[in-house]
Amino acid sequence: MSASDDPRRVHFQSPEYLVDRLDAIAELFDKDRTDLLVEAIREYIEDTAESETFQELVATKYYDGKLEFETVKQLVGAETAQRLRLLKADLEDKPLDLAAPDDVDVYEGDVTTVETGDDDR
Repeated sequence: MSASDDPRRVHFQSPEYLVDRLDAIAELFDKDRTDLLVEAIREYIEDTAESETFQELVATKYYDGKLEFETVKQLVGAETAQRLRLLKADLEDKPLDLAAPDDVDVYEGDVTTVETGDDDR
């Protein structure tokens, strides 16, 4: 058992009817209440982590500097976290300042110029 699998005691309050239902289900399946709670939490976390809305929220907060990489890794997994880190680095890079090529007419002589006013900028 790794350190992350070591059990941790958690205390929380729940409406009595939920505990009663949980106990009835535990008895039906001949399982411990704790086992059912851990299973339910695990499933909820997996479903949430796979949600597009959740992943977008994590990405936005990471890009805005509100989440550290290690937290992102815990929330969405190592592979997605690495992809977000690479995208963030790409977004933070300054754009390349490339001059237009002198020897190629990319518009083939068909250029339209637009005049902009001060309000358009």
